[in-house]
Amino acid sequence: MAGSDIISTTIEDAQAASTTFVAAAARPTSTFTIARASVSTSTNSVSARKLSVTTTGTADNAKTVTIVGTDLNDKALTEVIVSTGSAETVAGVSYFKTITSATCSAQYAANVSVGITNLSTVSFITGRTRLKAFTTISKGASTRIDFIDGLAPADSDANIVFSTKSSGVDNAADDVYIPEEGVLFKTNFMAQYDVSGAQMITAFHA
Repeated sequence: MAGSDIISTTIEDAQAASTTFVAAAARPTSTFTIARASVSTSTNSVSARKLSVTTTGTADNAKTVTIVGTDLNDKALTEVIVSTGSAETVAGVSYFKTITSATCSAQYAANVSVGITNLSTVSFITGRTRLKAFTTISKGASTRIDFIDGLAPADSDANIVFSTKSSGVDNAADDVYIPEEGVLFKTNFMAQYDVSGAQMITAFHA
């Protein structure tokens, strides 16, 4: 009897969004003190997260925080997050795996911090593979999950193969079976998802 060549890969991320995950609230004149050089928070895999800048003052319009690090594929990545005139959290658009530095353009009027959002990207496997099925352990929100092929920048949606959503039923297992030969990922099998809606994803691929 022939054995199966299907591999299961599980990702799990219990880290919710945190406004101080990267740098605690402070008023640096230029460079923030980085609390964590690695932003990866997934179990059994390496992930990258979108970042945020949170202000508490109301006189910081157009001040910026320049963040330098690497993306999920270990390529150099820089993003500038622009604050508004209100005390609020502004999210970035790029996914960071590591942080080298965070520098503000000028001292903020009150405390400012650098954190992570709920949006994560992760690589299941590098190389050619076919997705046969997957199961998602949902949280209490229905959120989007994008399955991506390629080594393009992780903040690009150009290589989305297909998308789905978690059920929003807390701790429910959402099982999806793909017919025929499955879905082909030619170069890199990745996913982008919201950790507030999916706490675990297991992919079955070959």
